[in-house]
Amino acid sequence: MYNTTELCSVVSGHSSPAAILCKCTTRTAFISQLVKKRQPWILLPGNFQRLLSRVLKLALSSEGLYQLFNIPAFTTAMTSSTNVSCFHEARRVAIFGGTHGNEMSGVTLVNLWIQNGKEIHRKGVETKPFITNPRAVEKCTRYVDTDLNRAFTTENLSAPSGDDLPYEVQRAQQINEIFGPKGSPEAYDVIFDLHNTTSNMGCTLILESSKDHFNLQMMHYIKKAIAPDSCPVLLTEHPLLKYSTSRSVAKHPVGLEVGPQPQGVLRSNIFESMRVVLKHALDFIELFNEGLEFPPCTVDVFRVSEKMDYPRDTNGNIIAMVHPNLQDCDWEPLNPGDPMFQTFDGTTLRYEGAGTVYPTFINEAAYYEKQQAFVTTRRETLAAGAIKKNIGQSYSV
Repeated sequence: MYNTTELCSVVSGHSSPAAILCKCTTRTAFISQLVKKRQPWILLPGNFQRLLSRVLKLALSSEGLYQLFNIPAFTTAMTSSTNVSCFHEARRVAIFGGTHGNEMSGVTLVNLWIQNGKEIHRKGVETKPFITNPRAVEKCTRYVDTDLNRAFTTENLSAPSGDDLPYEVQRAQQINEIFGPKGSPEAYDVIFDLHNTTSNMGCTLILESSKDHFNLQMMHYIKKAIAPDSCPVLLTEHPLLKYSTSRSVAKHPVGLEVGPQPQGVLRSNIFESMRVVLKHALDFIELFNEGLEFPPCTVDVFRVSEKMDYPRDTNGNIIAMVHPNLQDCDWEPLNPGDPMFQTFDGTTLRYEGAGTVYPTFINEAAYYEKQQAFVTTRRETLAAGAIKKNIGQSYSV
């Protein structure tokens, strides 16, 4: 019976899935060794995970057996060639850190990968780590002149360049030139934008379009890979709320918001959580590029509904705080009549909405200037069609 180390030894000594099966003598022996040990798939190094996945494709015919080892079931599924969306390989990938200069997990990871990119290397993928707002990073502040993550508007990107522009607008134009142009066939395939929040949001993936089946499939993959840990998906698609984010330059923009972590502080658990999510995201891209077809799936998301401000007096001063019953309760239901704010004299102000909502970014420190106490969301389930790579056709969007 193999343990994790011995399994890695078997894999490293044989170059093909068939050879590994031969080493195990029979398919039954290989399966029984894994099942008895119930090795946590996440403990195996990524290259061994990918090769063992191919071994199991030969060895197994039942998707249920995969679940015994906590392997994402979708890596084995076969789908019909009909109703499959085809995309070119995702060859150019960027990882942004420091869009906000005091969000330290992304800043630290990107600087680490700039020095040594082995961890983010994937076969056939050009992965570029990039500090988006170096002046803000140097000052350990959110931004210098204006929020870079709201600066990628058509107006800003098309404005005549010059030193009279706010620093972040100048930087947005430079980023658009390097990784875009936004909305063009030449734009980067995927941009991961790494953020921290002071809110208790855990590892949150941010989706900008409900019609982006590539990103939906990626997020489904990530959620399965890190289960039973939670990884909510925040859908920012809204008819009235436009964010104009730095990642929106890419064909497939992916935001990652991990917290709680104070501004200007590095917490090891938050740092590692962000690192793990990025690992699985890059694994997905590699599997996709290698030709794996991903079957239809569904993804539960929280769609942005409304921004909620703090109660204020006639002079605009805040007169109440987030209620203790709501504080740190991101993604939990807020029902009509539930406590929402508490005034400075102890009076409870209750939620008076028409139905249940799911708040997030609760009491986010950076959003006081935006007059935002939290964001309400509503739960829904999105369906993603099957996807696979395609060569020789125009890019599918």
